[in-house]
Amino acid sequence: MSTFYRLLGFLRPYKRGLAVSWVLASVAMVMTVVLPRLTGRAVDALQSGARHASRHQLALRDHDRRTLLLLALAILAAVLLRWALTYSRRMIAGRVSLGIEYDLRERLYGHLQRLELGFFDHQQTGQLMSRATVDLQAVRFFLGYGLVFILQSALTLVLAGVAMVLINPTLGLIAMAPVPFVVVISQRYGRRARPAIQEVQQRIAELTANAEENISGVRVVKSFSREPLQLERFRHSVARVFDQAMVSTRLEARYNPMIGFLPQLGLAAVLLIGGRSVIHSHLSLGQFSALYLYLNMLITPMRSLGVTLGLAQRATASGARIFQVLDREPRMTVPAGAPALAPGNGHVTMRGVSLRYENADDFGAAYARARGPAGEDGDAPHAPSRRERPSAIARARAAIGNGGQRVWDGVRYAAYERAASGADGRSAGAADGRPAGTADGRPVVAADGRSAGAADRRSAGAAGARPAGPPLVRGAGRAVLSDVDLDVPAGRTIALVGATGSGKTSLVSLISRLYDVSSGSVFVDGADVRSVELGSLRHAVAIVSDDPFLFSATVAENIAYARPRATLAEIEQAARRAQAHEFIERLPQGLHTRVGERGLSLSGGQRQRLAIARALIADPRVLILDDATSSVDSSTERLIRLALDEAMRNRTTFIIAHRLSTIALADEIVVLDHGRVLAQGDHGQLLKSSELYAEIVAKGLPDQVFLTRKPREREVSGL
Repeated sequence: MSTFYRLLGFLRPYKRGLAVSWVLASVAMVMTVVLPRLTGRAVDALQSGARHASRHQLALRDHDRRTLLLLALAILAAVLLRWALTYSRRMIAGRVSLGIEYDLRERLYGHLQRLELGFFDHQQTGQLMSRATVDLQAVRFFLGYGLVFILQSALTLVLAGVAMVLINPTLGLIAMAPVPFVVVISQRYGRRARPAIQEVQQRIAELTANAEENISGVRVVKSFSREPLQLERFRHSVARVFDQAMVSTRLEARYNPMIGFLPQLGLAAVLLIGGRSVIHSHLSLGQFSALYLYLNMLITPMRSLGVTLGLAQRATASGARIFQVLDREPRMTVPAGAPALAPGNGHVTMRGVSLRYENADDFGAAYARARGPAGEDGDAPHAPSRRERPSAIARARAAIGNGGQRVWDGVRYAAYERAASGADGRSAGAADGRPAGTADGRPVVAADGRSAGAADRRSAGAAGARPAGPPLVRGAGRAVLSDVDLDVPAGRTIALVGATGSGKTSLVSLISRLYDVSSGSVFVDGADVRSVELGSLRHAVAIVSDDPFLFSATVAENIAYARPRATLAEIEQAARRAQAHEFIERLPQGLHTRVGERGLSLSGGQRQRLAIARALIADPRVLILDDATSSVDSSTERLIRLALDEAMRNRTTFIIAHRLSTIALADEIVVLDHGRVLAQGDHGQLLKSSELYAEIVAKGLPDQVFLTRKPREREVSGL
């Protein structure tokens, strides 16, 4: 119920509109309740007029005709007034509903923007999208329309019940007798339906995540001709939604007909007893007609009570999933009133810096069914008892090594999607067709932020691969940087070299505070990055990664993303400095050409140059080039190096590179190995002092080569 009450809190800004909507709905229901009474009196007037006509009592017959005309006009007026009230109520309720949807979307998206990058490392995009679309729609529909419908139904039951009792107390009470049974059955249905419906919502989210992953990775799927495998996985997700939806449907089929059947018993009793009363002249035909109409009016809200409860349960289940996101507090905080980063030239200092990536977020995308589909037997999924819980969690962790948490009826316990052999008969991890690694099938992530193993763009089995020890998994809480000390004066260019997984990307991510240090401090121009306003810090740092992301917008909009107010001349200048102007001029509409989603309509080298232009137009104090020339050919690289040489002048620059030609741009070189600074100095110094750097130079650092010290691996790789 706490979730339900929290959802009602979203109505607070719309109290006035909601109150007006409820008043209009109440008056409309009064008009609806008046209609059977007027109809009953009209029937009595008809019966009286027919009797007077048969007796040739013309004066009384004319009186009955006038009475009938007045009643017809009253009915017409009540119908028109009800129509006007209902129209106004629907317009106001629709505005309230859409306003709630607007607020929910803005709050949810705003909260996601405030969460740190580490949160998204453990979440599936489809899971978050499902909460922002499917779940949000269920909540807004219930808050905007469902509550008003519940009020109307309750008011109908009260007013119609009172009207029937006033007409005939005995028949009124008989007609209302099924109501308590309907309420009890509805409560039982709601209690059993909620976990089943919540599981349906979760499986829809899993299906959305599967679809999003397949569409985003369509190039990989087609490249390896894995369409049948992906189709089979998608069918499995659809089947899981279907199976759980059938559980919910069976519950609905079991209870809804019963809820609709009970009021019919009252109708049968009224027809039998009321009909005999009319025959024996204890009840007029008009009164009986009014009772019958009132009873039919009662049947509709009682029959739809199951549907209304379904809407409420779905909204509550969806609300719980939305609150899972909203209740996840940002772990990267800024002190209240933190000042903006003071002016400076980009002096970067690191003192005793260590970094551990956090364990899997307890928000969790993995969910488990402890026994079969949720609610299949009408109860909530079985939560392990206090005694069973530790061993159950231990077995699940041993089987799949990752998971999240779930709440059933206020009990929170660790839950895992599938153990070594899940309910679907497939083994966890790689057995379901996804790479072995984390429980949700995503590959293990190395310390520098790239996927480890074969998932890396530069395959771990490539020639000369240097093993970096055990894989540094983000969810494992292992150290990726240990006791790093660096002092980079303003305007210096530093090259970071080392094997994949040595911590290069993790190191530079700390400068713009994409992640927080586990210990130690990072300073930019003398200010601790944790003590300054985050926006001003990130405006002072620009990053060009090895996998640039472009938005589905024009070329000009993508370049100006870092500085939206940049003029067209400034955009063109940045494109020229990044050696992108030539291919831009060949595009159909030049700078105004729209690129596809993620910029996939452009080549890798073209996307890389646009990303460099985007960084240059930001005019940052600190420029980070994370293997930024990896996707360009040699001739383009030469042009970019000339542009970068000018762009890096009087600007602190960190270069992560695997090409000697790019490393040559640096004033100083830092060699990293297993998260530690192994050596630091210029080219000549490191040749003498660092065995690893000497090996790098000796091999010439061929493109996309991972270095290894193991003799056997060097022999196999041809090095």
